[in-house]
Formats: sequence, structure tokens, C-alpha cells
Amino acid sequence: MAQRIPEEVIEEVRHQTNIVDVIGQYVQLKKSGKNYMGLCPFHNEHSPSFSVAEDKQMYHCFGCGNGGNVFKFLQEIEGISFPEAVAKTIDLGNLTVDWSLSSQSDRSNNKEDSSHTALIQLHEKAADLFQHMLLNTKAGENAFGYLKDRGLTLEQIEQFQIGFAPKERILLQQVFKNDAVPEEKIAASGLMIQRDNGEWVDRFYQRIMFPIKNAQGKIIAFSGRLLEEETVNTKEMPKYLNSPETELFNKRTTLFNFDKARGEARKENEIILFEGFMDVISAWGVGIKHGVASMGTSLTNEQIQMIQRVTPNVLICYDGDRAGFEATHRAIQLLTDNSSLDMSIIHLPEKLDPDEYIKKYGASSFVELVHHGRETVFTFKMNYHKQGKNLDNETEKLTYIHEVIAELAKVSSIVEREMYIKQLTATFHFSEESIQQELAEHLAKNRQTRQENRETRRQEQHIEKRVVQEQQKRKIDRIEKAERILLYRTINEKAIQNQLNQLPDFSFVHDEYQEIYQHYSDYMLLNDKFEHAGFLDYLQDEQLKKVFIEVSYLELDEESSAKEIADCLKVVQLSKIEAIRRTKQAELNEAKQMGNQQRQEELTIEIINLTRAMQRNK
Repeated sequence: MAQRIPEEVIEEVRHQTNIVDVIGQYVQLKKSGKNYMGLCPFHNEHSPSFSVAEDKQMYHCFGCGNGGNVFKFLQEIEGISFPEAVAKTIDLGNLTVDWSLSSQSDRSNNKEDSSHTALIQLHEKAADLFQHMLLNTKAGENAFGYLKDRGLTLEQIEQFQIGFAPKERILLQQVFKNDAVPEEKIAASGLMIQRDNGEWVDRFYQRIMFPIKNAQGKIIAFSGRLLEEETVNTKEMPKYLNSPETELFNKRTTLFNFDKARGEARKENEIILFEGFMDVISAWGVGIKHGVASMGTSLTNEQIQMIQRVTPNVLICYDGDRAGFEATHRAIQLLTDNSSLDMSIIHLPEKLDPDEYIKKYGASSFVELVHHGRETVFTFKMNYHKQGKNLDNETEKLTYIHEVIAELAKVSSIVEREMYIKQLTATFHFSEESIQQELAEHLAKNRQTRQENRETRRQEQHIEKRVVQEQQKRKIDRIEKAERILLYRTINEKAIQNQLNQLPDFSFVHDEYQEIYQHYSDYMLLNDKFEHAGFLDYLQDEQLKKVFIEVSYLELDEESSAKEIADCLKVVQLSKIEAIRRTKQAELNEAKQMGNQQRQEELTIEIINLTRAMQRNK
């Protein structure tokens, strides 16, 4: 069992925390009215439906229905237990709270969480062993020397927990055996390979080891860079070897250094895309700390969505060689097709990669390049389309001009387009009129395409809306609408609670609202004031929490009116009378079947009186 957290500690952490600051580290939020809006991190969407209410210290997605307070958010986004969520809140807010969690192995009873925790522990143990081998053993001296020669400092090595896996494939084998790690965990970790004879040996050997972390900073995999040595046959071995995909690690949803870069990216209002781990680490060493790298493959849609939730801007800084040029072009296309991110590009000279550039020209030169040496997407495309063309040849020159004008039509800024048109006319001696005419044709085609895309998107949104509606299933009738308004007013206006308490026979029609109302009354007996976030922790039933969040997000006038409350009470009262009338009608039908004349007369009179009561209350 996880250690029980004292209620006063939970309240203290909650009071010291602003949910906007916490969620803002995971989701790019923008002020919208009194709340903040962003793309929901719990389901894929193109338009923001995720709302964070600072005054209530709650969040709610109008698309998927997910909602809660700061602890619930961290539980959902991190996949952790409630005690861990409290601890994470303390860490994120740099709070000073006199309380500590129980040991990590006791934090969760959930089997899946426990399995993930155990695998993460194996990876963290492996990282500690690899770094010990690098820094403290003779076997790691060559690897350490290689890293020093590459310009890495001890601080960088320790910051990124870089290590070394020796050529003997028994390092993890012996430690895991001594720790009695179950065989199924060894297999699930991907850290070892089973030979035909059943023996388990280390997957990584003779490699410099780079831990790969998830968005929460937990080690979930490794990438090993081969360290060539005469005593080991390395000819057939790949230069880089990554962990296989496991229940922890999926390369499509992982970006190297995203855990560290996320906060920095929000400060800088951009993220930098590098090709390799060493580029990220070298840039970090010169103060550029908002860089990430994909896992040796092209960007995936999942990675793009991760970036877009953090920042609206991307700087692509890939290698300066032909392969890097092509990779930049692919990245631009992927980002254009799958996001609304604004892009700029750094083109490195002399076919250098960022790590090589820093070594050759120094830290200050690279920092200057990052801040002031950027190209626009169109400038990059102009250079890209020059590849393989002889612009002294008229045919190839015309082909190039047509390609460039097609790219120019994608530039949204009119001022920017005019600037590039002048550049093209000056360089190639075409008239502005001819370029403008061809540009207009491309713009017309693009408008048609955009119109078709908008129609497709409208259809997709319609389908998404229908799916959400089907998921929600239960329709809100006028009775339930009245109950929601009454519950909202009760929670936000003490006078309404007093008014309802003075009604001798008042109760909500639906059990959910009556339960929440009763829980609210009990909560107020224990607390001086009402807090939405605190009440969510007080409620135990998940369905009640969901209904409470929906009620809390109702958009009503700031204060109730006597007419509003009277109308809602009337609807509730009529529904109760109607329910009784239906019951009496069923009893009357039964009495008729039984031939009980006296009971028929009694029930008929009761139904008449109930009908009159309903008419008086309308």
C-alpha cells in the first residue's frame, strides 16, 4: 500500500500551487476570457478544447471529457499514483513541504504501473552502472577520452548520464542475477539478449551509452554509440544501436532531451530540432538548452504533436551536408502537413554538423548563428531547388523559376512575397509582371486546394463531434439542466444553499446531483470555504467527479436571479409530481385489470389532483 498522505499536506501543496503553471509545462496555453485554452494532451485534436480554470484550479476537456484538479492531471499525464502526483507537484513548484513519500516500490498497487516502475528501475540501475564504468574504471578510459576529445565536459557527461558498456557482455548479466531480477522482466526490458542455449547476455557492449528518457525524465531506453577498438571485431557492428521497442519505449513518441528542453522551449518560445544526440548535448554545453532530436528517423506525427503542445515555433538545425539538406526538406514538409508550427532554418556551412561547427568556430559563433543566422522556409526552398541544376542553361533556369514561384505561392505574407519577387527579378532579369501573373495562377490553385481541405476538415470535425456525442450518450433534458443550474448556484452562492435547506421536501430528481449536493453539505461542515480542487479530492466516485466538473464549467450569469431559481425549482417540482402521477397511472391500470372498483376510484381522484397541481405549477 502507498503511504497515506496527511490531508493537511495535500491542502498545503494545493494552496501553494497554481494549476496553470503546472499544466503550462505540458500544454501550450493561451488566455481565453477568464480561462486558459490549449490542445488536449489526452486525445488528438486540431482545435483547442482543453480549458484550465485558474479561479477554480481545475481543468476540463470539452472534447474527451477528461477533467480534474492538478493532482488528477499529473496522474493522467504521467501515469503515476496519487502520492507520486503530490510529490511531482512539489517538485514542479519548488515547494517546501515537510513530508516524504514512501519507497518507490510501494507507491502503486496497479499492476501495469508496478510493471513500468520495475522496468524503469532496471534502466536507471543500468545507467548508473554504465556511468560508473565510464568514470571510475580502466575499461572506460578510452571511452572517456573519446568524449573529452569530442569536447564534452564532465558536467555534460553527468547531466546526460552518459556511460560505457564494456566489451564483456556480463555487466548487467551479473548485477541482474545478483538482484534476482525475474526472467520475464529481463526479457521485457530489452536490455539483454537470450542466446540459443538460454543464457542471457548484455545487448549493449563496447559502446558509449546515451540514456533515452521519456517526457517525465525517466530512463526508458538507451542508444549505444560504437567505440571502435582493435581487440574487438567491429566491422559488422552498426555505429549506433538503440534499445528495441518495449512497453516503455516507442521511438515514434520519443524525442531525445524533450524532458529537459520542454521548460526551456516555453521560455524561448521555440524548440530546436537537431539530427543527433551529440548535437543536442553540444548545444546544451554552450547554453542552447531547448534542443531535441528524433530517434534516428524522420519526424513522426506523434513527435510533431508533442512539440506543438509546447511551442508555436520550430528552428530546424540539421547537418550541413547533402543528407542533412534532404532531411531538412522532409522535416519542413512533415511540419507543414501535420501542424501549424512556424518554421525557420539554420543552414550550416562547409557540410558541418552542429557539434563540428561548435568545435571549429566556437560557442559564441554558434550562439550568434542560432539567434541571427536564420533562413525562412522560402529561402531554404530557393536553395534546395537549385540542387542539380545548371542555371546558365535556359531550360533548367525556367524549370527552377517555375518551382520557386510554386513555393512562393505558399508564403502567406504579402510583404514577404513582394520582397522575394524583387529578388527574383533582380537575379534572373524577368519582369515583375510575368512573375506576378504566374504567381496569381498558383495562388488560385492553392485557394481551391485550401477550400477542398477546409471542406474535408469540416467533415472530419463533424465526425469527431458525432463520436464525442456518441461517447457522451446520455442527453441532458430540461429537468437535468435545471438541476445543474441549482447545483452550480448552490456551490457558488451561499444564499442559494440556505434557500434550498429551508424547503421542507426539496431533493434533486437524479441521484447523482443529490449525492453531490449531500457531499457538498458535508464538505462545508468540515471546511471554512469551498474550493473546487479540494472538493474533487473529497469526492471518491469518478462519475460524480465528472458531473461536478461539467456543472462547474457551466456558463451562467455572474449572479443568480430570483426568477432563475424559481423557474428551476418549478421544473424540479413538476418532474417529481409527474413521476408520482405516472406511478399512480400504472397502479390504476393494474386496478382495472384486477377489477378493483374502489381502488380505481381512489387512484382516479389522486391522478386528477396531481394533474391540477402540475397545471398550477406551470
